Amino acid sequence: MMKRREFITLLGGAAATWPLAARAQQPAMPVVGFLYAGSSQPIRTYGAAAFRKGLSEMGYVEGRNVTIEYRSAQDENKRVSDLATDLVHRRVAVIATPGSPDAAVTAKAITTTIPIVFGIGSDPVKYGLVTSLNRPGGNITGVSTMNQELGPKRLGLLLELMPGAMRFGVLVNPNDPSIEAVTAVRAAAAALGRQVEVFTADTNLAIDASFASLAPKRVDALLVSPGPPFGQRRAQLATLAVRYRVPTIYPERLYAEAGGLMTYGSSVLDMYFQAGIYTGRILKGENPADMPVLQAAKFEFVINLHTAKLLDLEVPATLLARADEVIE
Repeated sequence: MMKRREFITLLGGAAATWPLAARAQQPAMPVVGFLYAGSSQPIRTYGAAAFRKGLSEMGYVEGRNVTIEYRSAQDENKRVSDLATDLVHRRVAVIATPGSPDAAVTAKAITTTIPIVFGIGSDPVKYGLVTSLNRPGGNITGVSTMNQELGPKRLGLLLELMPGAMRFGVLVNPNDPSIEAVTAVRAAAAALGRQVEVFTADTNLAIDASFASLAPKRVDALLVSPGPPFGQRRAQLATLAVRYRVPTIYPERLYAEAGGLMTYGSSVLDMYFQAGIYTGRILKGENPADMPVLQAAKFEFVINLHTAKLLDLEVPATLLARADEVIE
């Protein structure tokens, strides 16, 4: 029979080995899952770099003391829910979904324990991601660029470019919970004696059909709403706008780089950067439930003069003077 002293010694030795075994099961460094519903190609070009820069501000450098697992539903031809489930099974430390509201909603539905950091262009309360901006609650927080709410401002910029325009189109995703932001554009247009026609599209073919119907609807200029699927189809939108000769304003500067006429919105790069900072703070031990949703503070107005020339438009000097960037 084992003596009491021998049992205590054995128990103490076993207890000493438990932390070592537990540590051996942990990854050498924390793993962040970077989840995106669309194609990762534009994200890897600009967004991921800004995200990594934010992480580095908090002392985390990819490959040195943090690993980032990139997942793109479109690239991998998989459902975003399958990719999110895989990240949960891998027990990543944080799931980051900047620029992809669909990924944020999906990740929240799959895990209530792994912290999630989102980055979206509209009110996250409307998406059901958080209960309030100041106290998100649960395991999720992030950054909102609030780009959906800037429709009236974009309408005003189009009117400065084309004072005689009377009828405006708004291209929206019918599945976007923030589609109600169109109401604000309608109200702003009505106050100026203008009309607004809403066009819905969520596929390439639907976008083509919407542009083809602009002329029969006598639309003078177009506003493209933020978010998917438009962000992944910037070149298509810019090409169609020139083909149908409709001056168009978009929600972020990357559209202007792809040939869009004008863009006005909060900085998407800053959103990725702030999402990286928030991810780093969570890795350091902060609770996402107590981290207020950050709102955009930096806005950009960009004009593509090359596209203006293709549309035979003379951009007023007042608009050029106010632009943060002019693409020749």
